[in-house]
Amino acid sequence: MDSQGIKDVIHGMGARARAAAHALAVLDTEKKNDILRAMADGLREQAESIIKANAKDIIAGEENDLSPAMLDRLRLDDARLEAIAVGIEEVADLPDPIGEVMDAWTRPNDISIQQVRVPIGVIGIIYESRPNVTSDAAVLCLKSGNATILRGGSEAIHSNKAIAHALQSGGHVAGLPDDAIQLIPFTDRESVSVMAGMDQWLDVIIPRGGKGLIEAVVSRARMPVIKHYDGICHTYVDREADIDMAVAIADDAKTHKPGVCNAMETLLVHNKIADDFLPRIATVFTDKGVEMRGDSKTQEILGDAVVVASDDDWDTEYLDLIVAIKVVSGMTEAVDHINCHSSRHSECIVTDDSARAESFITRVDSACVFHNASTRFSDGGEFGFGAEIGISTDKLHARGPMALRELTSYQYRIRGNGQIRSLHATT
Repeated sequence: MDSQGIKDVIHGMGARARAAAHALAVLDTEKKNDILRAMADGLREQAESIIKANAKDIIAGEENDLSPAMLDRLRLDDARLEAIAVGIEEVADLPDPIGEVMDAWTRPNDISIQQVRVPIGVIGIIYESRPNVTSDAAVLCLKSGNATILRGGSEAIHSNKAIAHALQSGGHVAGLPDDAIQLIPFTDRESVSVMAGMDQWLDVIIPRGGKGLIEAVVSRARMPVIKHYDGICHTYVDREADIDMAVAIADDAKTHKPGVCNAMETLLVHNKIADDFLPRIATVFTDKGVEMRGDSKTQEILGDAVVVASDDDWDTEYLDLIVAIKVVSGMTEAVDHINCHSSRHSECIVTDDSARAESFITRVDSACVFHNASTRFSDGGEFGFGAEIGISTDKLHARGPMALRELTSYQYRIRGNGQIRSLHATT
């Protein structure tokens, strides 16, 4: 299909999504929850066809030399599908943010004002590789009263289509409005450009994927974008750290799932604890196949186990079993390094000194700052939000894990009893 044909199809989807958004906005909580549970049932009922579709994507991924980590993100089986279905039901059980009164007050002229959560409207989501995002995005948008237009990557196109069909057909049984969940059937870059330009239909766009995709969306978008470019996350082992705890946290943050955005990429170590801590964490990392790239002090302590870190290493999201290590003179140097090189995603301090922890937390300019806990907990599910739409490193509207509340706007509802401005205006 040529560019104009692609544009016509996607703009038609946008117009239908806008109509669906109006229908979704008036659904009550019970109705939305019924739809969500029916969507979970639809996913289970169509599990066999979804797994068959996923197998096509896996074969194509292997032929295209996708990395083992990427193939693992892509792969679906009965257990993973059941986890997705359970996740839908968990979202149904969450409190509905729509209609929540955020604030309320009465003016001296007896006008009452409420600030109330409302849906954003139509949300476009562009993502790569992970077919579970199709469900997560659709489910969170539905619960928060938003229509959604999804555009997945070519790696998971068969899986995405099968999941979207299961959600749509299952939800319709319970009254899902037509076109509330739509999946763009094209995977070329032209569809990204079209979505980014149709601000008459999309109220916000959320890209989830590599830096190139996100930059392409940001450079073209005519509507607000909620995003994060990188997950350059740090763990700082303070002079007052419990070494056993620090080893466990650094190990988990790096090796539990290295290919995700909340994995640790840089390890900072106070010089007063480095001689004790570094050999122990190096043993763990070596046993697990982690490549260590260190500054001169780290090399002095660990010798040939470490390769020389370049300036670029401090600004790199490896998404792999690679870690950059630096010995710092104290917390000030650690904080300065983080604020200079971090992507503002997630950082951790390991220390038994609560005052030092609070100082670190208030001085670090990132969306999530942890004390004595792995950065791997930077996740909507771990925060108790249910499924997440992504993790934002922006500062306006949404920051950190984005779930139901972050997919809402607000409306001022003003009630009077005949007041008119001309009787009270001073200008």
